Amino acid sequence: MTTPTILIVDDHPSFRAVARLLLEAEGFTVVGVADDGESAVAETLRLKPDVVLLDVGLPDIDGFEVAARLRDAGATSAIVFTSSRDGSDFGPLIAESGARGFIPKPELSGSAVRALVG
Repeated sequence: MTTPTILIVDDHPSFRAVARLLLEAEGFTVVGVADDGESAVAETLRLKPDVVLLDVGLPDIDGFEVAARLRDAGATSAIVFTSSRDGSDFGPLIAESGARGFIPKPELSGSAVRALVG
């Protein structure tokens, strides 16, 4: 069984650091991080991670626009949204984005990611 690779996209350095430690401790290989939407698109296309942990609220373009650009570019990475806001705040946008699902930041774990991406 191969170790799943993940790209962490969040504009808060402290969250990126905690997410990296948590996910690596639970068997993921963090192949990169990005702090805004434009970087997220570029890094996903360059690194081709198995999973993109994607914050909805980014400083330039939001996570939904990132997901749309990745889909249009033919990226095959599974997208898992995260936010400090509740998933219900986004209505149907998560389902319509083609993402595998949503994990609130306080509930992030490797098992939660695996439950969404298989």
